[in-house]
Amino acid sequence: MTFAPASLAWFAQHEFRLAWRDTIAMMTGGRRVRLAGWIIGGLLVFALMQVIAWFTLRPWTELGITIDKPTLVMVSGMGLLFWTVTLSQALESVTRVYYARSDLDLILSSPASSRKLFAVRALAVCASTSALGALLISPIVITLVLQDGPQWLSAYLVLASLAALSTAIAMALTRLLFQLVGPKRTRLFAQILAGLVGAGFVIGIQAAAILSHEGFSRLAFFQSADIIAGSPGEASVLWWPARAAMGNVPLALLLAALAFAILATTIALTASSYAALATSAAGLSHVRSQRRASSKAFAPTTQRQALRRKEWKLLQRDPWLLSQTLMQLFYLIPPALLLWINYGAGEGTYVVVVPVLVMAAGQLAGGIAWLAISGEDAYDLVTTAPLTPRTILRAKVEAVLAVIAAVMAPLLLLLAFSSWRMAVITAVCGFAAAGASTAIQLWFRVPTKRSMFRRRQVASRAATLSEALSSIMWAGTGALWAAGLLLAILPAMIALLVLGLARLLAPRQA
Repeated sequence: MTFAPASLAWFAQHEFRLAWRDTIAMMTGGRRVRLAGWIIGGLLVFALMQVIAWFTLRPWTELGITIDKPTLVMVSGMGLLFWTVTLSQALESVTRVYYARSDLDLILSSPASSRKLFAVRALAVCASTSALGALLISPIVITLVLQDGPQWLSAYLVLASLAALSTAIAMALTRLLFQLVGPKRTRLFAQILAGLVGAGFVIGIQAAAILSHEGFSRLAFFQSADIIAGSPGEASVLWWPARAAMGNVPLALLLAALAFAILATTIALTASSYAALATSAAGLSHVRSQRRASSKAFAPTTQRQALRRKEWKLLQRDPWLLSQTLMQLFYLIPPALLLWINYGAGEGTYVVVVPVLVMAAGQLAGGIAWLAISGEDAYDLVTTAPLTPRTILRAKVEAVLAVIAAVMAPLLLLLAFSSWRMAVITAVCGFAAAGASTAIQLWFRVPTKRSMFRRRQVASRAATLSEALSSIMWAGTGALWAAGLLLAILPAMIALLVLGLARLLAPRQA
């Protein structure tokens, strides 16, 4: 179907085509054969989530679901968890609307209306956010529909309302960041804010559950008698989303109308500035840089020291890495809090804390190693320097492991005050996981741009799976070792086997 050029339908068709191509590229990495594997793997994961949801919700539905205060607290609490995910996704997507599109200079220099383009892209963000949320809640909704009745289908309408509200909030926050910190720093601040929103509420609930001696369970926290007693009455407006999700269709339609009205108003208020902000964000404006020259003079140093300092400087400036690293560090707060609350209580606590720290070390090392080894924007400059390839790679690996050591050192010190044995176990397994992830990224290295960090998983499915399995096995080793079981040798041997298999599967480097 052909639409009039520069019309809303024409822009929508353009956005859908680009989104489809981006999704296929993310899934296949340029190889269409991988698409079948993604489809089969996705269906298997969805089926597993469906089975888990079925048996988890079965006892609740068998007792009969009544719309009382405990049920409203439970549904609202879980809804808030999902909403923080959609808001985080919307923040990241809105940021890419301004920064990560190479067709802006062409479209904005044409007679087409930038307002229409912005409106379509905002609606595309809302649609993609709704799709992500629907994917997450579908196992729960399908289970409730089959076990309790079709009234739960209205949850999808509530989800669309939350996605529209998330998109409006993300647009307003992004516009505010442009005004407060400027286009140079808005992307970094928006990504950090997205990480805080996505992880903050989950971490907050877990921290509250730990402080109230409910462990890590978020469900137990929402079922706490203190939380239920302190919540508003059943007639409160705060329970409208929960009531709408549980089958109140008129209320769900009302919420949808309000949310999309807020989204339309936000689009109308921010669309006029899109062209100027997107142009400045893309570096198309002829604004002179305000960066000051460094007052530090060059100092004599060795080649490896210069390379390490160069890697640390680039890692420090990388916005994607900073946001991802902060998210991983945020997720370390609950185990650190659990360790503090249960200081000296026994070794049972460490069985939870140690594997979390080990897993975080392995995953963080994988991301940093990819940026340092494969994501080298100055690849030609570095490879033509009077240095041997071995010296260059060795310096990069040292830079990666030094960052991991700097991140893990405070946590290991805190752990050592409680139990030096657990600190040693965490250090050994954590740096084994970090070293394995770094080695895997080294073996599967493919030079590419640092801007491809979000898509690094598509470079090699073998590298991604090997890195994940290795981190999981070293985390299991730490947990069993902390529990004092000789069975810890088994996951350690599997981790070494995964590492050896990855070396065999890795392409031969020239």
